[in-house]
Amino acid sequence: MSITKERYQKEVVPRLIENFGYQNVMQVPKVEKIVINVGVGDATQNARYLDLAVEELTLITGQKPLVTRAKKSISNFKLRRGASIGCKVTLRRNSMYEFMDRFLNISVARIRDFRGFPDSSFDGRGNCTIGIKEQLIFPEISYDKVERVRGMNITFVTTASTDEEAKALLEALGLPFRK
Repeated sequence: MSITKERYQKEVVPRLIENFGYQNVMQVPKVEKIVINVGVGDATQNARYLDLAVEELTLITGQKPLVTRAKKSISNFKLRRGASIGCKVTLRRNSMYEFMDRFLNISVARIRDFRGFPDSSFDGRGNCTIGIKEQLIFPEISYDKVERVRGMNITFVTTASTDEEAKALLEALGLPFRK
C-alpha cells in the first residue's frame, strides 16, 4: 500500500469527517482518478514529436498513453479533423496513488520558483487541474534525452461535490496551494 493511500485512510478521512460533519465514511470525498494530458500541437508538422511525448508520458506514469485526435479542422493552425495532436493517461487505484506519491514528494520540489498551486485550479465540480510547464521535474526523464520541453495538465478528479471539499481533501493529501 502506498504512503498516500495509507495517509488518506488514517489521517484524511477522520479530519474531513470532523471538518464537514459527514454522517458516514462513504460520504467522505476521495480521489477517483488522475488524468495526465500532453498537448503536442507541432505533431502536425513532425509526427516524431508525438512519439517522443508518448515515450516520456509512458516513463512518467508507467502506463501506455492514449493518442488524442483533433475533433475539428482549424485552418489557421494547419489542423485537420482526426489528426493526432496529443496524448493522455488515466491513472486509477494503486497506480494513481503511486503517481501521487512521486508527484507530491519528488516532482513538486523540483519546480522552479514554486509558491504553491493556484486556488483557481478548481472547476466548480470538485476537480482540480494543474498545469506543469516542463516535464523535466519528473526524475524518470533524463535531461540529456529531451529534445523539446513540453508542458502537461494533471487533473485530479474527486468525488467531492464542491470545490471547498475538494481543496480540503487535496490539501490534506499534501498538495500545496497558495496562501
